[in-house]
Formats: sequence, structure tokens, C-alpha cells
Amino acid sequence: MVRSCLDALPKTLPTPMPEVSLRLLTPADSADYRALLHANRAHLTRHGDFTDQVEASTAKIEKALAHLEGRERAYGIRLHDTLVGQVSVIAVAPPRYSLGYWLARTATGQGRASAACAALIASSSTVLGATDMFAGVTHGNDPSVALLRRLGFVPVAEFATYTRFHLALTPPTRRRPHVF
Repeated sequence: MVRSCLDALPKTLPTPMPEVSLRLLTPADSADYRALLHANRAHLTRHGDFTDQVEASTAKIEKALAHLEGRERAYGIRLHDTLVGQVSVIAVAPPRYSLGYWLARTATGQGRASAACAALIASSSTVLGATDMFAGVTHGNDPSVALLRRLGFVPVAEFATYTRFHLALTPPTRRRPHVF
């Protein structure tokens, strides 16, 4: 397996919501992950996105969750330790990264995706030194647009099927030793 800068991110992350946490997805999660995708088929594909993921076999999902390429770090969004979605950071051109996310229909509307995304963005900034975060939203997915706007993202490019959003991050400054 190729080592990646993303390996520096922790395997678990708390969020601002105590009942919501993030845990790195692994091949051991593939059956639960696939079941959640299938249970949310209509919700996830209503704007034309996530079709490939919903139709993926357990073996394909298992391979993807093995993180063999090292370009993506995917976390399961957990509500009281139950898998309810996924959030990931993708190394586009470090220090520029992309954010991906989805949440089960029954878990939406409570700020959980916002909390999960905020936690991963903060960790990416602190641990990876991320300076920019991008996300794409399929046209018509107004709740996702609202989520990104709440997090401070702004639209920067319009494409045939989606809008690209950008969030400029300020990496934490390194403390300089005080000179007397």
C-alpha cells in the first residue's frame, strides 16, 4: 500500500455534536456501507449523483475502502455509533483538497452533515496544512448547497451538471519562539 499524506489524519474524529463522530471506513465496513447505500438509493440518486456507488458490488466497495490509491480518506459518519453516512477528503493537489459527503435520508436536517464536514475540514487544515477545500454539488441539490454555504464555501465554477464550491482555509500559524 502506498503511503499518503492523508495517512496523517486520525482514524477517528469527534464533531461539534457529541452524538456524531467520524471513524475511518475500512474493508470491514463494506457490508454495512453497501446496505446503507442501498437503503438510501432513491435519496442518493435523485439528482443523478451517487449512482455508481449505489450500484457497486460489496467487493468493489471493499476495495475502495482499502484506500489502495491513497488519494482519499473516507470516514463513516456515526450517530451513536450507527453508520449514517460518509464524509471524505480527497488529495487533489495538496495543499488543495476536495470534500465529499452524503447522509442517510433519515439522518438529514439536524446539522449532522455540517458537523461531520466541519470536523474533517478542521482536521485537514490542522494536520495536513490544507489551504483550500473544494466541493461539487449536483444541480438541484439545494440542501447540499445550503450546507456548504453555512460552512463558508462560495460557488466558483458552473458546469453542465454541477457547481464547484471553494473554501479558503487559513492553516494554523506555527508559533515562533519569543526572542528577548
